Amino acid sequence: MASVTYSISGELSRLVVTVKREQAPDGSWRYPFETGISTDAYMIILLRTLEINDEDLIRKLVERIESRQEGNGAWKLFYDEGEGNVTTTVEAYYALLYSGYRKKTDPHMQAAKQRILEMGGIENVHMFAKFMLAMTGQYRWPKFFPIPVEFLLLPPSFPLHFFDISMQGRANLTPLLILTDNKYYRKTRKSPDLSDLFLSRADHGEKWGLRADRSFLSYLKQSLIGLPRQIHAAAKQRAIQYMLQRLEADGTFYSYFSSTFLMIFALLSLGYPKDHPIIVKAVNGLKTFRCSINGHTHMQYTTATVWNTALASYALQEAGVPPSDAAVEKANRYLLSRQHYRYGDWVVHNPYSLPGGWGFSNINTINPDVDDTTASLRAIYSQASKETLFRHAWDRGLRWLLSMQNNDGGYGAFEKNVNKRLFHYFPIQGAEFLLTDPSTADLTGRTLEFFGTYANLTKDHPAIARGIKWLIDHQEKNGSWYGRWGICYIYGTWAAVTGMIAVGVPPTHPANQKAAKWLLSIQNSDGGWGESCKSDSAKTYVPLRASTATHTAWALDTLIAVFDQPIPEIQAGIQFLLQSIRKEDWTASYPTGQGMAGGFYIHYHSYRRVFPLLTLSHYEKKFGSLPT
Repeated sequence: MASVTYSISGELSRLVVTVKREQAPDGSWRYPFETGISTDAYMIILLRTLEINDEDLIRKLVERIESRQEGNGAWKLFYDEGEGNVTTTVEAYYALLYSGYRKKTDPHMQAAKQRILEMGGIENVHMFAKFMLAMTGQYRWPKFFPIPVEFLLLPPSFPLHFFDISMQGRANLTPLLILTDNKYYRKTRKSPDLSDLFLSRADHGEKWGLRADRSFLSYLKQSLIGLPRQIHAAAKQRAIQYMLQRLEADGTFYSYFSSTFLMIFALLSLGYPKDHPIIVKAVNGLKTFRCSINGHTHMQYTTATVWNTALASYALQEAGVPPSDAAVEKANRYLLSRQHYRYGDWVVHNPYSLPGGWGFSNINTINPDVDDTTASLRAIYSQASKETLFRHAWDRGLRWLLSMQNNDGGYGAFEKNVNKRLFHYFPIQGAEFLLTDPSTADLTGRTLEFFGTYANLTKDHPAIARGIKWLIDHQEKNGSWYGRWGICYIYGTWAAVTGMIAVGVPPTHPANQKAAKWLLSIQNSDGGWGESCKSDSAKTYVPLRASTATHTAWALDTLIAVFDQPIPEIQAGIQFLLQSIRKEDWTASYPTGQGMAGGFYIHYHSYRRVFPLLTLSHYEKKFGSLPT
């Protein structure tokens, strides 16, 4: 059957109408922040552990978990992962049993158990799943943990201290330090027995991948153990204060599911009753993360409301929707209401700046990040020249952003100069992603793009020159850049190239030409681009062997910035993009964001709208319509 031909102008108009229709009454866009089934499983486990019998929610989460099971019995993190993911499969199996609505004898449960054993048993799950299993009585706590709770008391003069760890690391490690110290677990009469998932019955859960060697970690541990009990108690009290002082209005810890989940168990381990107001409010806060996807209930890891709203407002304006349009006006007033006025942990490494950034989630008030700040500033740019309130917000945001540049010239996500490489060698799975917040190509490139396009800063400005140097120094040999928060090398390359060109690095610069050559070399035969989530763990580009609309939009936007004419490869990519925007196959929901390599991937439902809208707009502005 012959394919339908779509025009750029027609698709732009359709996308604009679609995006406007999906706006919430308060002006925001509340597209789901979808992260697989782990949070669904953990919510069931949490409710059953606390004996909160929210049967409607539990049944709906059971239905969603089961809807994602593969034919071989396993669950996956992404489509091309292979035969399954042992961690996700154990989490799903445990939650389904704990729900009480499924039994081990059910055929699909037997298939799941078989796959778990074939993939190495419960011992092979990710370290953070082992923590969850330990705190619910299914796995033995490790005899050794490389970071003692006293670590929180070390002064900034010490070679490593608590605030050298990234924000996301501190949020998750703080409750874990309490839990590993207390060796706490909580079981109920409904707790299932997972002992038949162990292959090594002798250790029954001693394998943690932790080691106590003659390293700095070993020295730290040995130097702190045996200190007076008062110091140990003071460290625990510091941990409690750290968590409780960072609760958002909804009761969640930093508005993240994982840190709030762990905090609840940490408080239980300290003797807080399960009906304590802090715990009750935290659970209710997590329930507000509930959303609906294709008729199924999903517990989001957090909400992406500010991020989605900033991207949508900016994309609509790039497509020609004026700032006076009701949709843009409402969106930008929502963003104005979400700018931060409170100091957060970022001030530890950046003490001379006033607050002025934006955070990621709807409820976030103390944890701004660079990417959401540039996105929000792009969105409100037009109104900043007309309205005093927006001008003040713009100025505060710009000052905060300029202050967040790392000493190496690049930009990280949440904090400044938080990248001590020693943390990469901590015997904690995912330490590189969890414990550090280094400069990255995606954040550095997107920040340069903002400065060049909206703040009139060019390569002659010292801060911009340092950012350009960082990017050029970190280009891969094949011409690509690694993007930390997206998948992966296409994402990083798009950000780096468009950022450098925006601040005056010519498209003919060898770095830009090398990047364009690489992108052209990985274009698929259908005209599109696609990258596997395997790229982040492999530390190199891994083709998806299929094209996605989002990857194609990023690659095309890069090439549009580099070339003066719409070369045939760009035209082929545009044709694919026009055809693929409406597709509803697995490529439409393939993750294009990452949280932690090998463990946490994100399907942003906004991306298949926003990025094709931006790319088609940029093509039409530069080249006009496609030739017939």
